[in-house]
Amino acid sequence: MAMWDRIKDQAKGLQQQAQGARGQGGHGHGRPGAGSSGGSSASRAQLVNTLKSQLTSLKTELKSGAYRDASMAMCALVAAADGHVDPAERQHVESLILHNDVLQNFPSEQLRQRFNKHVDQLAFDFPQGKNEALQEIAKAAKKPTEARAVVQTGFVVAGADGYVAPAEEQVLREACSVLGLSPQEFGL
Repeated sequence: MAMWDRIKDQAKGLQQQAQGARGQGGHGHGRPGAGSSGGSSASRAQLVNTLKSQLTSLKTELKSGAYRDASMAMCALVAAADGHVDPAERQHVESLILHNDVLQNFPSEQLRQRFNKHVDQLAFDFPQGKNEALQEIAKAAKKPTEARAVVQTGFVVAGADGYVAPAEEQVLREACSVLGLSPQEFGL
């Protein structure tokens, strides 16, 4: 547990830095994560890099099917956060998944199949697909380390372009809710 406490302390420190940057820039809006397109993009990028490092340090623990399936549902939700997924975005997220160090614990075809299943459901009927993806994500709540890793994976994918869109922040917050985690823990 000492490693997890250290990771949480790092995340809290980054969150406080991001809040300080927003406070100086006047982008507060009363909640962490608001105004992520403003002066906090460097802090957001730093947070994404920290989350990526944390995930890598947990690689040996993240080998369950529940983590795999919930992570693919999370990635699909991030990709479709605005209500649709264009082919280029789908391909980009799939590439991020297949090249993610932690997700290399799983056969690439399993990852691709699960990700595309959720994206197809989201494209066909977004509300129903979102509900099904959140149900899949909720299954990871039994193990707190995996639950946090699912959100971290989604955050890393969302922030891969250096910007976390408001719609992506919203689906990350919803994932936190079904996993019983505080969005503030991730700067949301």
